[in-house]
Amino acid sequence: MSHHKATLPEKTCPVCGRPFRWRRKWARDWHRVIHCSERCRRSRR
Repeated sequence: MSHHKATLPEKTCPVCGRPFRWRRKWARDWHRVIHCSERCRRSRR
């Protein structure tokens, strides 16, 4: 299964404001992914 980056779903991180795309490791819980990285998740406030 080949994906082009342009066709992958994208979200914006509320901490850093940068867009991030779907990753295979998030396939099961993409709907719950909010932050682009562990670093942003830890420094969310």
